[in-house]
Amino acid sequence: MNVTELARILKITPNDLREKLPKMGFDIGYKAIKIDQKTAQTIMKEWPFLLRKLQTEEAEKAKEERAEMIATGVAPRAIAIPSFISVRDFSALAHLPINKVLAELMKNGVFASMNEKIDFDTASIIGESLDVGVTLDEKNEQENSGKSDKKVEEILSKENQDNLIVRPPVIVVMGHVDHGKTKLLDTIRKTNIAGGEHGGITQHIGAYQAVKNDRLITFIDTPGHEAFTAMRSRGAKIADVAILVVAADDGVQPQTIEAYKIIQAAGLPFIVAINKIDKPTANIDRVKQEMSSKMNLLTEDWGGKIVCAPISALAGTGINELLDLILLTADAEAKNMKANPDAPAIGTVIEARVDKNSGPVASILVQNGTLRLGDQLTLHGNIVGKVRALKAYNGEELKEALPSTPVKILGLKTAPAVGDVLEVGEGERVKGGFNKITSNNFSSAVAKEEGEGADIQKLNLIIKSDVLGSAEAIEESLMKINTEEVKVKILTKGLGNIIEGDIARAEGSSAQIIGFNVKISPQIETLIREKGVKVHTFNIIYDLIEYVREEMQKIITPKVQRQEIGRLKVLAIFKTENRSQVVGGKVLEGQVKNNVRVEVLKNKVMVAQGKITKLQAGKVDVSYVEKDQECGLQYEGKPIIEKDDILQFFEEKEIAGKL
Repeated sequence: MNVTELARILKITPNDLREKLPKMGFDIGYKAIKIDQKTAQTIMKEWPFLLRKLQTEEAEKAKEERAEMIATGVAPRAIAIPSFISVRDFSALAHLPINKVLAELMKNGVFASMNEKIDFDTASIIGESLDVGVTLDEKNEQENSGKSDKKVEEILSKENQDNLIVRPPVIVVMGHVDHGKTKLLDTIRKTNIAGGEHGGITQHIGAYQAVKNDRLITFIDTPGHEAFTAMRSRGAKIADVAILVVAADDGVQPQTIEAYKIIQAAGLPFIVAINKIDKPTANIDRVKQEMSSKMNLLTEDWGGKIVCAPISALAGTGINELLDLILLTADAEAKNMKANPDAPAIGTVIEARVDKNSGPVASILVQNGTLRLGDQLTLHGNIVGKVRALKAYNGEELKEALPSTPVKILGLKTAPAVGDVLEVGEGERVKGGFNKITSNNFSSAVAKEEGEGADIQKLNLIIKSDVLGSAEAIEESLMKINTEEVKVKILTKGLGNIIEGDIARAEGSSAQIIGFNVKISPQIETLIREKGVKVHTFNIIYDLIEYVREEMQKIITPKVQRQEIGRLKVLAIFKTENRSQVVGGKVLEGQVKNNVRVEVLKNKVMVAQGKITKLQAGKVDVSYVEKDQECGLQYEGKPIIEKDDILQFFEEKEIAGKL
């Protein structure tokens, strides 16, 4: 058989086949053109086994070489890198041959030159394959993060005041779960939507726009449950005005206070919307009193400065008045709400996900300049893609997006993190093929957890989600249910559907895979069954958290509780054998039970332990004997009981630990 034909059947290049066959034990030269039919049949039949064996041998050899290099100080065990690093620099830091790094990248579908940059997640996965620990250089990231937070302010401060125009206000709505935040946003969306729905399809991009008095208002649609504290905090950073929703029938709750602290920390002007005023149990005055006592907030009618709007999101009552108050509050902040539409665009990521058809997709809020089709986007000076498509919240295709406009962008090469600042401009090229989440708090949370002692039970998890915000929310929530006895350890977080690599990683680390709003293909389901990996998917975050809580509950080491039930004084020894005795006595305290544990006390000192296997009272078998009664019993244990010894009876029960 021709070598080329055999290579095609085995789905490998002819050169690779010629290189591998001698290593597999076949006497075939590197320049061979043909292989005899019998040998070819053997190779085809045993190829999967032969390939696995060769890969295992090569991996072991590479590991041994690596271990020797680490032991002799030639190579580091782990390296710290920034979010983006060139292949050449990565190779140099890890003391790995450049061709080996390039080959590993190619194996994972990343075709990069030695001078091109790769993202952190790509580097960490490559490092894992090459036995190099890769961590994020937190100092570098904090510096970049600080620069990002102030980037928009710096750019605006340098703008010529004559070029600035007042942009639409950006509003964030916060409040306790079930107080009506989502319903309020839905009501505004339905009654004051800008331009109507496009083709009957509403695109979830994390924000939308409404019109009031011919003026645009942008709303950031941040989730309301406490699990999304991180997202709410980031939402507050890019907003101009906040609405704090409090239910008229429920009053100030823990998340109400939490939301207020976020608003306060961001220095945002805010309006309190007292919702559900249509309910029979509504009490607006009680809400105001609780705001005063619990949050030190006084409304205008109580002699303070806090603007309050009574509304019913369900009935639509007071919504127009609330929008008027938003515009009035925004007008008071007009000097801080200016942008230059003619400048290169800059904006903050408010949502991100990986679409199975479009790849990495991000929603951003344009904060200065005008974003246009074809614009090149950079993050920390590194090119992350070009704007191939711009979509508004209602699905409408746009050619450009002005300041305060939320848009969905297609054309990114890697998924940014929520809160990242993207700019239009020149930068260095970056290669990335894994579309993973680059989350600073992930590595720090794991590091902290790992340093807390080996006696703590750990539940290893791999998180896969549809959007970045969900992954952050899940991690935030799971960290909150950690206890001193059992903790969640998130090994990796990723975007998109569950893939073969996730199964391999879970199998190798005894982890469960948790999917949120993601799918599993039939092929992956088959692999899951073969490998016996635990995989669960959810569409509701509360269900996910509850499941993880139950799994944590299962691995808590149960506590053994001892319960003393009675004491007996030995009055006579009737029979003594190698491992047992039959004795008689009187119950001094409590009761004596059959089939319980017993301690033998001599002069108040415990000298042996055993078990009661038979109990009689009046020569009749009984299950227990009460105080002041006499009985006979069979004791199994070290036969050292003597007259006048005290027998202490007790039971041990396993009590499951609770989170």
